[in-house]
Amino acid sequence: MTIEHDSRLSRRDILQYGLCSAGAAILAGRAGLAADAKPAQAKSVIQIWLAGGPSHLDSFDPKPDAGNDYCGPLNNPIATNVDGIRIGELLPLLAKQADKFSLVRSMTHGDNGHETAAYLTQTGRRPGDRLVFPCAGAMVSLHKGYEAGYKGLIPPYIVLTQSQGRFSEAGFLGARYMPFATGGDPAQQKFMVEGVSSPGLNDQQQEKRRELLGKLNTLGNVLPDNAALTAFYEAEDQAYDMILGDGAKAFDLSQEPDEVRKRYDVNWGTWVSRTRFGQSCLAARRLVQRGVPYITINFGGWDSHTDNFRAMRQLLPDLDTGLATLLAELSEHDLLDSTIVWCCGEFGRTPKIDWGAPWNGGRNHYGKVFSALVAGGGFQGGRIVGASDAKGEEVQDRPVYPCDLLGSIYELMGIDPEGPLPNPLGQPMTVTPNAADGIPMAGRLKEIM
Repeated sequence: MTIEHDSRLSRRDILQYGLCSAGAAILAGRAGLAADAKPAQAKSVIQIWLAGGPSHLDSFDPKPDAGNDYCGPLNNPIATNVDGIRIGELLPLLAKQADKFSLVRSMTHGDNGHETAAYLTQTGRRPGDRLVFPCAGAMVSLHKGYEAGYKGLIPPYIVLTQSQGRFSEAGFLGARYMPFATGGDPAQQKFMVEGVSSPGLNDQQQEKRRELLGKLNTLGNVLPDNAALTAFYEAEDQAYDMILGDGAKAFDLSQEPDEVRKRYDVNWGTWVSRTRFGQSCLAARRLVQRGVPYITINFGGWDSHTDNFRAMRQLLPDLDTGLATLLAELSEHDLLDSTIVWCCGEFGRTPKIDWGAPWNGGRNHYGKVFSALVAGGGFQGGRIVGASDAKGEEVQDRPVYPCDLLGSIYELMGIDPEGPLPNPLGQPMTVTPNAADGIPMAGRLKEIM
């Protein structure tokens, strides 16, 4: 299995593949798509990908009675606005929003490698099969993107800001279903989206360049009715709408009132800072308002092998502010009921802390048990699914495998998890694994759907 991106594809290539609805024949077009399982409750998905793997004990599954070797200094979990649910002490804003989300405390797959665990968590499939399967974003793009009638100028699968894995997110579906990764930093005064914004050029200069390109286009004048050129020009017009028109406005965070942008700023007690993650959450809300089916926010830095607790004191307040504000804003804009939010990394961290040098209070990779947060789009809030044991080392109750979580998301999006999945081998495959695939599963999250 290859897990590297195709280095031959530029961001411009991806944008063109995403915008040109008259592209070459693709798997979905040849094989046809399954009918929706049932009317969709959700229209969009926001995936918050905590790359590196966050500690479940320090965040969503605290174990205050496990002792210092497990809790360290973060041994004072806080109550939420839902009776009986407590979360990590560095998440006070999320604690006020617990009625809007549910926690899965029994995620498991047993894989401790970053690349393989990331692939497994985002595809629901074991690495090493003959095919590289598409991740959730590509799968939603297949069923809810251009082939399903999506008409947006913005590609149906967006990543803020860097691609979320060291594997091909589109898998065997191909380049058309790769995400459009924005690059840039939305916390800056101007969010410079790569392929949309050009450093040093204003809109007037971009328009003059377009006019010059049109004057130099002698081939188009000679072949005015050529079908291939017509499709190319349509794609070009759509691309320029992204650069100069309504599409670009989705990424222009300066259109938001300053008080809205400040809601996502992190208050560290003695100072307030505007962060890439917080402003990515704001950008995601704007993309949902424009009907984009799938948005990933890639929030890395969670690989806390050394000095875990210093890292948590930086990362968790940022997560707390951005995610809590996103949930609140989605609710205020009447978007939460139609937008799924799911948040996790590829695995958890070792419950027992490694105090020795050179780790100095670090936590290592741990795929036996970890946590995920889900909200909106048909997921109930204020609930707990599953449980880990007293030290967070094993699943104690109701294991949830990645394919269970992904299948639940697909079902709420109106995608049949048991429907056919077109593939280059032409073999009978389903959107999520079935019993014949030999992949562990324990059933979709019906208790909160």
